[in-house]
Amino acid sequence: MSVCGELNSHPMTQNRDPKHTTPAVSSSSILVWLMAAIAIIFLVLPLLSLVIRSVQNRAWETLPEAGILSAIGLSLFSTAITLIVTIIFGTPLAYVLARRRFPFKWLISVLVELPIVLPPAVAGLALLITFGRRGVLGPVLMEIGISLPFTLAAVIMAQTFVAAPFYIRAASVGFQAVPHEVEDAARVDGAGGWSLFWFVTLPLSFRPLTAGLILCWARALGEFGATILFAGSLQGRTQTMPLLIYNVIERDIDAAIWTGLILIMLALFALLLSQWLARSMQDENRLQ
Repeated sequence: MSVCGELNSHPMTQNRDPKHTTPAVSSSSILVWLMAAIAIIFLVLPLLSLVIRSVQNRAWETLPEAGILSAIGLSLFSTAITLIVTIIFGTPLAYVLARRRFPFKWLISVLVELPIVLPPAVAGLALLITFGRRGVLGPVLMEIGISLPFTLAAVIMAQTFVAAPFYIRAASVGFQAVPHEVEDAARVDGAGGWSLFWFVTLPLSFRPLTAGLILCWARALGEFGATILFAGSLQGRTQTMPLLIYNVIERDIDAAIWTGLILIMLALFALLLSQWLARSMQDENRLQ
């Protein structure tokens, strides 16, 4: 037997099953996992700390005494009105941006989505300068007996200004994703105008619109900067849950923690529902 044959027949030199080999862990892989773990801790630990602190202090016992119920009611009512206003005016705007061509369309699209990245304090200042008593439209509104700052209407306007772009962007993408062939076939069958929109375009884009509406509601629920500048923080009138946290954190930390937990639970629910809609849309697209 030759030397090569002996080496090949030796147990240590026989081919090994690649399934039983252990991949070497590189230093770069360890670094990536370490950085990811730090990011997870940074993002999750504050939320867990809030929950743990609320349990330790039994923060829920302050619920009836800190004006939380009025803040919750005002937040839910104002955000509901915000959603209605956004649907009424945002849906036509999203459809126009998705389906129509006109001069400076790109510029209008950028300006419409600008509040998404605009600092909330700047948004509130812009609303105050526009609709305040000494603002651009303030004198005109005062002449007809309308005063908007530091009212419930100001809360709704602030929420709509910062939250509606989330819905408009999602709705525009949804309208763009509707196959033109389906609409053309509906036109051949006699559909057109409002009937085409209500019975063909809108049902096909319902999930993107719903996902955008959920994000819009979540953003409106957590709005703070624009609201406090334009509407103030008057308990029972303009004080939403984020404003309540700001006002009571120094004198009643338990009330602030409890309100924060409510906002976290509502935001978590909205995020989970939005992700479920996104996954269902992806699954439907793969099936197609």
